[in-house]
Amino acid sequence: MEMSSSNGDDRPVSELNDSINDLMLKLSLQSGEPKGSTEFANSADKLSRKGLKTLSEGNIAKLFGNTNHKFWNTQPVTQPDQKLTENDFGPISDIDTVDKVRSDPYPLPSGFKWVVCDIHQESDRLQIYELLRDHYVEDMEKLFRFNYSQEFIKWAIAPKGYIKDWHIGVKIESTDKLIGFISAIPCKLSLSGTLINAAEVNFLCVHKKLRSKRLAPVLIKEITRRVNLKAIWQAIYTAGVIIPTPIATCRYWHRPLDIRKLVQVGFSGLGNRMTMSMAIRIYKLPEEVPKYFRPMQKKDVPQIHKLLCNYLQKFKIYTVWTQEEISHWFLPQKDVIYAYVKETDGKITDFTSFYNLPSSVIKSDKHKILNIAYSYYHVANTIPFENLINDTLIIAKSMNYDVFNMIDLMDNRKVFEKLKFGQGDGDLHFYLYNWKFPPIKPHEVGIVLM
Repeated sequence: MEMSSSNGDDRPVSELNDSINDLMLKLSLQSGEPKGSTEFANSADKLSRKGLKTLSEGNIAKLFGNTNHKFWNTQPVTQPDQKLTENDFGPISDIDTVDKVRSDPYPLPSGFKWVVCDIHQESDRLQIYELLRDHYVEDMEKLFRFNYSQEFIKWAIAPKGYIKDWHIGVKIESTDKLIGFISAIPCKLSLSGTLINAAEVNFLCVHKKLRSKRLAPVLIKEITRRVNLKAIWQAIYTAGVIIPTPIATCRYWHRPLDIRKLVQVGFSGLGNRMTMSMAIRIYKLPEEVPKYFRPMQKKDVPQIHKLLCNYLQKFKIYTVWTQEEISHWFLPQKDVIYAYVKETDGKITDFTSFYNLPSSVIKSDKHKILNIAYSYYHVANTIPFENLINDTLIIAKSMNYDVFNMIDLMDNRKVFEKLKFGQGDGDLHFYLYNWKFPPIKPHEVGIVLM
């Protein structure tokens, strides 16, 4: 895997910052109008049309949102003028050998140093948290900003089998302050039935005031080098902009749970003929949590593993998990991940899950946090999928979430209209590095990347 920007130009470091992340869409501020409620006007949707971006997305668009694609034209990715058929499948460049990989870290500008961040050390974890909190994502209106918890970050980048050396930081030598970060985790992917070892790259972040130092390209090259040293040559990543070349393009949908709060913080707005009481009635959910669901437990792991493996096999791309990985990604952790099962006579037949990613509300006297639940994985066997998701919404509402977000991948799109989801404006593009893969439809995607 090679994600360098070694073409000798002077582009700002932030131009590459979102190319391996799904930063914009995870914040999910492009909420649209639910069908059947044409009077509901979502101001977040207006914000996205006015140019809602992550901190660096504007620069990225200049680099990748044109026909030149100077950086990606040099990389082993499918190019825009290539038309792939179902027979075009496999590595783009020859598999290399580890002994050809650079052995030393890439040089940094004077005054900076490489560090390996220990996510299990409180001091390191706090520095990562503070860097992401202050410099990772906010909307252009400066109304909302991601508020990853330390426990969420640890969960996201330290699954079973993670590689500590892939948690890369850049610090100022004189102050020991963390001003740059990138991470990757190993994963096994099924691509149309072919299994490959890959890296999932995420959390590329550079301090706002230091983006003229061109640290982001160096971070990308360094994570590439370290991944290659483990004989891994493919990667999966997402972006909110089009670069060469998506294997799939999906879209976020949003289901308001507390419309009053969403309006109060400026996330949503009401149309001229829509009153608050009308909006509340539109989005009202039952208060009683479904009794047939219970939280997932450790003893459920083997059954959940089998359930998910069987379900995901119908998709053209998905993650292949071990039971240990199922334990990590799905066993409930407060304010991180929630999973529920339906069990009958000792057999688990249905499953639902979502993760917690709040946003700080920057300019509101009434509220400081917007509680957002993000759809994860769902399997419905004995109850209709629509009922499963509706019951998940009821659970999320009972936990005081303000909005529930889903992507239109897997089977999700089937429920959006009936359950009053609003379509977002932005797309989430999925990419594979160094692997030819003909484009697929959203419903053929079986993987969720955070």
